[in-house]
Amino acid sequence: MRYSYEFKKECVELYKQGKWMETPEGVKPHTFRDKIKHWSKLVDFHGEEILKHKEQDKKWTAEEKFKWISKVLVGNSYKSVAIEAGISDGQLYTSVNKYKKFGYNSLEIKKRGRPSKMRNKNENIEPKPLNESEREELIRLREENEYLRTAQAVAKKLEALRREKYAAYLKAKKQQSSEN
Repeated sequence: MRYSYEFKKECVELYKQGKWMETPEGVKPHTFRDKIKHWSKLVDFHGEEILKHKEQDKKWTAEEKFKWISKVLVGNSYKSVAIEAGISDGQLYTSVNKYKKFGYNSLEIKKRGRPSKMRNKNENIEPKPLNESEREELIRLREENEYLRTAQAVAKKLEALRREKYAAYLKAKKQQSSEN
């Protein structure tokens, strides 16, 4: 359930006075009270602005994530570091596990989803320089291609000459038969 800024603010003010806000329908009282305690700690650390809804899908830099992770690895609790950072402890837990499994590079923001098959038309792709063996192979393959093109052209020319000769033979035969 998503609570409004005013509702959260009112819950925290009542909590600091030693009173509890009435539990909304469909929410367990124990869970709701834990949530209010969490909001209260956030307000104590960051001020009331922390209760406002944040932008969706905020991207944290690898350096920011690493600061939180290092505090956890030193021995601070997940909850205290998460409150200090203004994030959920689940998000912090996930980041710590990624760091433990895959190292610092796993903290970088990666593109999600299927990669595009279309290349950017503005990209000028520079080929990497060839080493000596690759250059020699390229020269050999170019010569072989030229030889094969020439051989194919000769074969086509011979076929065309054969057809022409055969057509002339048929024409001569037809003229001979029409004369007789």
